[in-house]
Amino acid sequence: MDSGEIRSQLRSKRRSLTDQQQQFAAQHMSSLMQRESPFTSGTRIGVYLANDGEIDPSLLVSKVRSAGCYCFLPVIDPRGTNCLYFARYDSDTELATNRYGILEPVAKQSTMLSAKDLDILLMPLVAFDREGTRMGMGGGFYDRSLSFMAESVHTKPILIGLAHSCQETPHLIRQHWDIPLHLIATEKEIVCVKQK
Repeated sequence: MDSGEIRSQLRSKRRSLTDQQQQFAAQHMSSLMQRESPFTSGTRIGVYLANDGEIDPSLLVSKVRSAGCYCFLPVIDPRGTNCLYFARYDSDTELATNRYGILEPVAKQSTMLSAKDLDILLMPLVAFDREGTRMGMGGGFYDRSLSFMAESVHTKPILIGLAHSCQETPHLIRQHWDIPLHLIATEKEIVCVKQK
């Protein structure tokens, strides 16, 4: 099966989950992630708003905010680089729909962070394997934004993929631009990836 077929099949699978299944998955994933404890006061965490059947991190966002962490949502670079910047996300943040129909903060470029300024990045995905390979929606936004991690060793951000367990695949072909995840959290378990 090629990457296009995998992407199509697994997007369809996660979209077919019922509201009840989605809610269950979000609660259990959030509970498992809180036990991991990478979230300490002052930590800058990149998060996302669930879309297209993605597992919803909003319960986890509420918990990490109450622990004194700062949350940031991705914003597509308005200058056309197809990179992501990250704008502060609080309960009263003004949001607007981007060109893909996804809500993002209304913020000035000068107030945004780049991915390298984050401590932890929670990432949505379409498919994953236990080697930490992540397949996204195909736009390459996260890959371009994290390209600095391929150039030299970086201790941050810690990359955590959030997914439904049904999105696991035995093996994904890793492209040279793919940055492996450090952890994957599903409603069933936390998968710690051995860094090579």
